[in-house]
Amino acid sequence: MLEAVPQADQALLTEPEAQRIARTAADVVQEVARVVEGKPRAIRLAMTVLLADGHLLLEDVPGVGKTLLAKALAAALGARRARIQFTPDLLPGDVTGASVLDPSTGAFSFRPGAVFTHILLADEINRASPKTQSALLESMEERQVSVDGETYVLESPFMVVATANPVEMEGTYHLPEAQRDRFLAQTSLGYPAHDAELRMLAVQTGPLAASAREASDEIRARTSPEQIAADIRAIRRVHASPALLDYVVRLAAGTRDHGQVVLGASPRATVHLVRMLKAHAAMEGRVFVLPEDVRGVIGPVWRHRLHLAPQALSRGVSAADVLRDVLASTPLER
Repeated sequence: MLEAVPQADQALLTEPEAQRIARTAADVVQEVARVVEGKPRAIRLAMTVLLADGHLLLEDVPGVGKTLLAKALAAALGARRARIQFTPDLLPGDVTGASVLDPSTGAFSFRPGAVFTHILLADEINRASPKTQSALLESMEERQVSVDGETYVLESPFMVVATANPVEMEGTYHLPEAQRDRFLAQTSLGYPAHDAELRMLAVQTGPLAASAREASDEIRARTSPEQIAADIRAIRRVHASPALLDYVVRLAAGTRDHGQVVLGASPRATVHLVRMLKAHAAMEGRVFVLPEDVRGVIGPVWRHRLHLAPQALSRGVSAADVLRDVLASTPLER
C-alpha cells in the first residue's frame, strides 16, 4: 500500500501549521467569492496554485471574470498587483524593465517593469508576439530578471495570473510550449450559472452599484504577502511518500508513451504536480498527501502541457481523455 501517514519527523509540517494554513486559505477563498460569483472551484484552484508557488493560466472567452478573479485575489492577500495589457506592439522591456539613461548623470539606471510585484495580471497574453510572451519565462521559473548583464530578484510571493482568449479569435497567437509548461495549472471559468448571473446583474446595475470603484476594491485583506510567503515555504514540508513520487513519475511516463500524444508531461510537470498535491493537502488541513489526491489535481496541472497528435485531434480526442486513460492504466503500486 502507498504510505499515507508519515513517521514523526520534526522537519515535516505540523498539524497546527496545516490547520492554520487551511483556515487562512478558506478565508481568502470566501472573500474572493464575494465578488466572483458562482466560481468556487476556480477560486480555490487559484489559491492552491499560489500556495504551490506557481502560476495560473485562465483560457476563456472575454467577459467571464478572468481579470476580476486576479484582482480580487490580490486584494484578499493584501498584496501588490500590476497589470500588463498584452498587445501586438508590446515590447519585452515593458514587461521586465529596462536600463534608462539619466541625462543629469549620463549613467544608465534600471527602471523596473511590471513583473516587480506580487500578483501580475498578464491580460490577454496571447495577443502579444511570441518574443514578448517569452520575456516572462525567466521571471516565472527563476523568480528573477536579467537586464544588461545584471540580475534582479523578485519578491515572494510572485504569481502570474495570465488570461488568454481562444486561439480561434482574431489577433491571437499560440503560446509557445515552453511558456505553457511554466504555468503550474490551467483552467477556464466558463459562463456563470443562471442564478449567479442574476445576482451579478442586480449588484452591478442596481442603485447601490459603485460608479467609480471596482468590485475588487470592496475586498478586505485576509492575510499578508509575508504570511503567504511563509506558508509557501512551510508547504514544502508536507509529506509525500516515496511510493507516491514513484506513482507520479510512472504517470508522466504513461503520457509520454501514449499513442495519441506527441509531447507528454515534462519533468517540470512532475515537479509542479507534487507541489500542487502538497498545497492541496495543506489546504485540507493535512500534513501528508493521499494517493486519491492525484486524481483530483492532475487535470489542471497536466492538461495544458500535453501536445496531441494531429490524428487524435481530428477524432476529437482531448488531453482530458488521455489523462483518464493513463490514470486507468497506471496502478498505484508497481
